[in-house]
Amino acid sequence: MDNPLPPNIHAHVFISGKVQGVGYRFSTMHEANKLGVSGWVRNMPDGRVEAVFEGDMATLSQMIQWCHKGPRAAKVEDVAVDYKAAEGLRGFEIRG
Repeated sequence: MDNPLPPNIHAHVFISGKVQGVGYRFSTMHEANKLGVSGWVRNMPDGRVEAVFEGDMATLSQMIQWCHKGPRAAKVEDVAVDYKAAEGLRGFEIRG
């Protein structure tokens, strides 16, 4: 049988809105660890948050759904996602 999606997917995500200075990165790491998602998250100079998530599609869907809400103090306006094959990331970290 043909399976169009590999077992693990890489999602490159950009979150915009009021997402810096509200604990977004720490909360993202907490949620990723809870779900077993690998990758990283960082603030960008333009005020967005950038994240990379790796895992199975069902788990990534949950993680990205969480990104649309974020922590309580966040006001998410947009979540842009680009998918590709997983790179084999392990663990989750906050960068920069």
